[in-house]
Amino acid sequence: MKLFRRGERGYEIPIVEIEGTFYDASPVGDFGPDFWATGGVEQLKHLAANGLLTAVEVGEEVRYGSPVAATSAVLCIGQNYAAHAAESGAEPPKEPIVFLKTPNTIAGPNDEVTIARGSTKTDWEVELGIVIGKAAAYCQSVEEAAEHIGGYVLANDLSERAFQLERSGGQWSKGKCSPGYMPLGPWIMAAEDFDPSEVRLRSWVNEEPRQDSVTSDMIFSCAEIVHDLSQYMQLEPGDVISTGTPEGVAVSGRFPYLQAGDVVEIEIEGLGRQRQSYRAWEETR
Repeated sequence: MKLFRRGERGYEIPIVEIEGTFYDASPVGDFGPDFWATGGVEQLKHLAANGLLTAVEVGEEVRYGSPVAATSAVLCIGQNYAAHAAESGAEPPKEPIVFLKTPNTIAGPNDEVTIARGSTKTDWEVELGIVIGKAAAYCQSVEEAAEHIGGYVLANDLSERAFQLERSGGQWSKGKCSPGYMPLGPWIMAAEDFDPSEVRLRSWVNEEPRQDSVTSDMIFSCAEIVHDLSQYMQLEPGDVISTGTPEGVAVSGRFPYLQAGDVVEIEIEGLGRQRQSYRAWEETR
């Protein structure tokens, strides 16, 4: 099952794909916290099985919105691939490194990105994202933690490295929270239909290859991350967790940072592809 939101910003329609057919998911509601808290995936399956959903056709020219309609938290894991930790000049972490992004960083997968004001070091990061399906607190095991995952989504954890590392005050979120710096989608894949253990992640800048790795190189698996986070916070339905990026980003020193006119594409097997163009920040009056 794939969950989409299509339409102009602020007017997206929730759509579900089940066995190749697209249906209007509006009878169950938009894909925010309430959808996950009320068992939205199971509701959609039941309605479809009983012929109670309306099939729809949506042209490819219709914008893809973020498949996450709303969330209470965007949590991110740093340096979760050993090779990326090495290119960042760090030892692989002994436990997950956690930082936060604000919900207004979320954007559609192909929306134009405005580079943060004063940025000279905006960086791309293809990542596997988790969407929490039910509240998780103090999970007793990794196996239990896995049961709290509702779905998976492609994410681009855009980062402003000067803000993150040179102006951080010791914490990374300054470099992570510019509006639009978390494109998600094009769809959420229901957890039961996606195995995150060994899928390929890739990125390109101006059609030139940058990242190419597999999730089996992650230091902490998706379920391990949920288990760890649940020991320190309560994860709520609809929360998004971005699980880290592999090597091949600009902070390595091997590639230039993004600038106006650049085009970034990212892809994860089974979770689709994104394409963003980048524009300079301009003050509006």
